[in-house]
Amino acid sequence: MPGKGDIGLVALDQRGHSDGFGETGQRGDFAASTVSSLIQGSATISAQPNKAMHTKNSSLLSVLLAVAAGVLLPSSATFAAKQAEGKNTASKAANAKKAVTSKKAVPNKKAAPSKKAALAANALTPLAAQVALADNAPALPAKAWLLMDYDSGQVLASANADEALPPASLTKMMTSYIVEQALRTGKLKPTDLVTVSENAWCRGTSAESCMYLPLNSQATVIDLLRGIIVQSGNDASKAIAEHMAGSEAGFAKLMNAEAQRLGMTQTNFVNPTGLPDPAHKASAKDLAILARAIIRDGSEYYPIYAEREFKYNGIKQGNRNALLYTDPSVDGLKTGHTSEAGYCLVTSAKRNEMRLISVILNTHSAQARADQTRELLGWGYSQFEKVTPIQPNAVVANAKVSFGKTDAVAAVLGAQWTLTMPRGQSVQTQFELKPGLEAPIAKGAVIGKVVATANVKPVGETLLVAQAEVERSGWLLLAWQKVTHLFGK
Repeated sequence: MPGKGDIGLVALDQRGHSDGFGETGQRGDFAASTVSSLIQGSATISAQPNKAMHTKNSSLLSVLLAVAAGVLLPSSATFAAKQAEGKNTASKAANAKKAVTSKKAVPNKKAAPSKKAALAANALTPLAAQVALADNAPALPAKAWLLMDYDSGQVLASANADEALPPASLTKMMTSYIVEQALRTGKLKPTDLVTVSENAWCRGTSAESCMYLPLNSQATVIDLLRGIIVQSGNDASKAIAEHMAGSEAGFAKLMNAEAQRLGMTQTNFVNPTGLPDPAHKASAKDLAILARAIIRDGSEYYPIYAEREFKYNGIKQGNRNALLYTDPSVDGLKTGHTSEAGYCLVTSAKRNEMRLISVILNTHSAQARADQTRELLGWGYSQFEKVTPIQPNAVVANAKVSFGKTDAVAAVLGAQWTLTMPRGQSVQTQFELKPGLEAPIAKGAVIGKVVATANVKPVGETLLVAQAEVERSGWLLLAWQKVTHLFGK
């Protein structure tokens, strides 16, 4: 069973970097410099000439003997008086301290709050589902969350799903999607070289997510894609944006055009990284739509989202999606974090041929986003199941055809049809055929549709196609058919 130590499983890079922007590991530089100073001081003393050291040692010995003599032989009356005065003063000071201590109230010492308690204190109030297609949907302490069925795109449960919020590095899902589509269409090749400009360069900082591309170096497109997906590299995102569109602003236009095409109605991108900008927003539903497109349209590159680590320029970094290390059904997608956006996570999992997509936006810790995702996926898989309303090769109906060598054609499903339904819920189907079908009709031509309902509500539909070709009649038969058709026989 997944434990609560998920965050410890995520490998950190050699610079002490952690997830998102502005989070860095403590490197102990002060302690190191202090030790170094001590060692250096020791070396300096050791390096002094022997003669000088001998002179200093002789002087010190004389002083020590004089002091010792004074302490061991207190013969003068003045010295004795001073010693007595010192004792009296010390005694009075001790008594005064005792009195003050006895009057002082003893403070209640409280233990410092643990890290876990501090995180819990920052947690948001659990947000109940506003949409839920099954009972007992979880209430999650995040600003927005959603669970979607991949096959149908149907939202199974959600809260604040349409609220536009800062997406942080979830932005890079669109950056990687555009790169993947360019690779698919041939606009980019995996081996194309991309130059790292000064604007893209991370300058060796650990204050943001970086692939650590050297300034003015060149990297292949496929390495940059891995750097964006696995390492969440801002430098990789900027470099590919400049390569494809000339600038980050130019690439943002491409991102917004793709968002509009996909139906992401509550999204506006300003940059390819997700670095904070008041106008840079996306909703939980839009991010789920984007995740679905990545899985559907980029099957060749989607396995990269499941890779646990990537090494570049001698620096190995782990994927920050903690569920990749604890849940074998999880195979993507992306984490994000800024102080403004909180901790975010878009995840996809596949169990028993059912794929779900979850979105968590703005929760209080990296552990919380992993735990909430696990809870949401657990609820989804326990409450829903895959249903096949009609078997793939079953004849749904016989459609009447005019002016053909045969007067009917079998209507079958155009593709395998499954629905994600609450467990135990029955499904009814009803077909609709196109009126006035006339030959010729090609095999596979759309001739109708079938609609599934549950509790009298539509839950899905799919197309019906002709099982076989229907040729048009010869001229003599056709003439007769037209005459009979005219008189309604």
